[in-house]
Amino acid sequence: MTILLFAMLGVFIFMMFRRNKKTQQQQAQLQSKFAPGVEVMTSFGLFGRIVEIDEDENKVLLELSPGNTATVHRQAVTKIVEPVVAAEEPTVVPNDASSLTAETTADGTVAGGTAGTADNTAPRVETPEETMRRLNDEGKKDS
Repeated sequence: MTILLFAMLGVFIFMMFRRNKKTQQQQAQLQSKFAPGVEVMTSFGLFGRIVEIDEDENKVLLELSPGNTATVHRQAVTKIVEPVVAAEEPTVVPNDASSLTAETTADGTVAGGTAGTADNTAPRVETPEETMRRLNDEGKKDS
């Protein structure tokens, strides 16, 4: 029983040291990619661009916005921000305003099926008179 307890303790200690070593390797790999001009994020959520790295004092000068800089410890920089490349979709511009409005048929469906809700029914538009009546009725209910 004692041997089993020591074996489990040994495995636990081994796993703890292995995790620490792996974390240190990841941190070293990340810091090797640091260079001026790289977009980064700090551990406390600041985003910026590396301007200068001071190897002697383990400091990094970040430009947060044009003209605003901050000096942080090198280990506070935890992530390199990769620029997001969005797929560009062609913008379709209609040549007249008629294509921007939905035409409804007598049964309430949208002609052409391009506007409205998911079931191809156009949302009902309230007239100004109906809006005033509804708001007045709601005010009467509250009091």
